[in-house]
Amino acid sequence: MNILAHAYLSGRHPEIIIGNFSGDFIKGDPESPRHRLTPGEIAGVRLHRAIDTLTDEHPAVAAIRDLLHPRCHKYAGAAVDIFFDHFLAANFQTLTGEPLSDFVAFFYQTLQTHTNRLPAPVVRMAEYMIRQDWLTSYQYLDGIDRSLKGVARRTAYPSGLDTAIEDLERFYTEIGEQFANFWPDFVTTIQNIRTTLLANL
Repeated sequence: MNILAHAYLSGRHPEIIIGNFSGDFIKGDPESPRHRLTPGEIAGVRLHRAIDTLTDEHPAVAAIRDLLHPRCHKYAGAAVDIFFDHFLAANFQTLTGEPLSDFVAFFYQTLQTHTNRLPAPVVRMAEYMIRQDWLTSYQYLDGIDRSLKGVARRTAYPSGLDTAIEDLERFYTEIGEQFANFWPDFVTTIQNIRTTLLANL
């Protein structure tokens, strides 16, 4: 899953949000003293990893990766993550009961309030994300196209992500149906994991 899904699945716990948002930048054991994470932030990193693992293993995600493989090859999973954020953003109030604008404002404010807890590269990403308002833009195809092109500029090898919007447009109905099949049970599973992590703090 991409940024919006990770943020939403963190719940309203600031430390979980910070750990989850930083998850890709925390290497190895999050409990290692070198990371200087709080117990809640460690739980957020563990939640981030659980979300990634369970997403990658889900049959709906595998089906979309197969659709995207001819263009994106090993980066098909990255495209799926971004595409799923589009369907979440575009249907946010229906899926969550909350306006997208309200959630995005809460999430951005949480990051800004706890900037001192973010690794330096994450601070830079957060500043750019908030300035460009990525999460609101995800509900629109041009916002998804910008996100795909941004990731494409950072990949080590040609990824096909710079033109992957064409696959989203071509397979829009199929991808949307797979997301609809994926999301409800996935949310329940992650909420249960998050509850367990919080109970063990």
